[in-house]
Amino acid sequence: MALSRIRLFLLALLAAPLALAAQDRPQDQPQRLRVAIVGLEHGHVDGFLHALPQHHDVELVGVADADSSLLAQYRQKFNLSETILYKSEANMIERVRPQAVLVYTPISEHRHAIGIAAQYGVSVMVEKPLTISLDDALAIREIARYHKVHVLVNYETTWYASNKAAYDELRDGHLGEVRRVVVHDGHQGPKEIGVQPEFFNWLTDPAQNGAGALYDFGCYGVDLMTWLMHGETPLTVTAVTNHDKPEIYPHVDDDATIVLQYPHAQAVIQASWNWPFSRKDMEVYGSTGYVLTVGPDQVRLRYEHDRDEHLTTAPSLATSESNSLDYLAAVLSGQIKDQGDLSALDTNIVVMQILDAARQSAKEGRTVRLEKLGE
Repeated sequence: MALSRIRLFLLALLAAPLALAAQDRPQDQPQRLRVAIVGLEHGHVDGFLHALPQHHDVELVGVADADSSLLAQYRQKFNLSETILYKSEANMIERVRPQAVLVYTPISEHRHAIGIAAQYGVSVMVEKPLTISLDDALAIREIARYHKVHVLVNYETTWYASNKAAYDELRDGHLGEVRRVVVHDGHQGPKEIGVQPEFFNWLTDPAQNGAGALYDFGCYGVDLMTWLMHGETPLTVTAVTNHDKPEIYPHVDDDATIVLQYPHAQAVIQASWNWPFSRKDMEVYGSTGYVLTVGPDQVRLRYEHDRDEHLTTAPSLATSESNSLDYLAAVLSGQIKDQGDLSALDTNIVVMQILDAARQSAKEGRTVRLEKLGE
């Protein structure tokens, strides 16, 4: 009997520190967001993996790509565990059960990757644009609705405080009614900036990228304008493309201008692989003022009675709106309703309608008239 009491006493002593530790542990500490990567052909995956260690609340649980050499390359570069590498998206999802999949395939493969993830009830974030055609976009919308999953689109410019500041200036009535928006997005060209070979191969293939600069950079401005116009479909789309470097880009355009006409506003979207420097900026002109974005976090403003414009720093974005992973986590948790946002599916259905029409306009040399899509 004495021995039994001693044993119980010793067990109690051992258990006490554990109980105290459990009490000290925060009860509402959020679990890490489990994400998986599908595809390594998109060069932006490199930037994602570089930034991942800064997101302590995110865990990479799987990487899937059919190309063994790419898997080996990224495994070595980022010291990835071989246990999280897969050649099949479906097999990976079955094994690791991620909460979301991040797609870094060619644009033409987005619909397929989304379809596989959706069958398992897994939400998806793809790199811009949503897909390669309006038909694919509408099919993706049906997939998302049927399986009740989120489909989001990641644009670098979504996380620019300057763009949100411009939106707020217009929303709050400081600029009057929107009249004209001009957006510039582009750089020297994929080859000129040295993108990875696997990235270059599909970027310059119209069957995999949809177009050249027209899609690659035109999508930014179309997304921003659709957001500023609260999802309104333009009346017409007119696009002109150039082929200034056929020796480098024989199959796709390398410069594009898209004009969107609304009942009382117009957008001019300039997209290029021909500029001497990289740029992503926007000009919003209203009836009583204007705002020009300067890089990710500054704006130039002038109101109706101002003698001169002034440069100011845009307010910082909320954490959940400042980067793709925090936004994704906020959407999955219900903190953010992804409706009407720059990354939202409904916004990007209209974006694809416009891009599809722009491609048609450039090909046929005519203005394309649009109708509001059915729900």
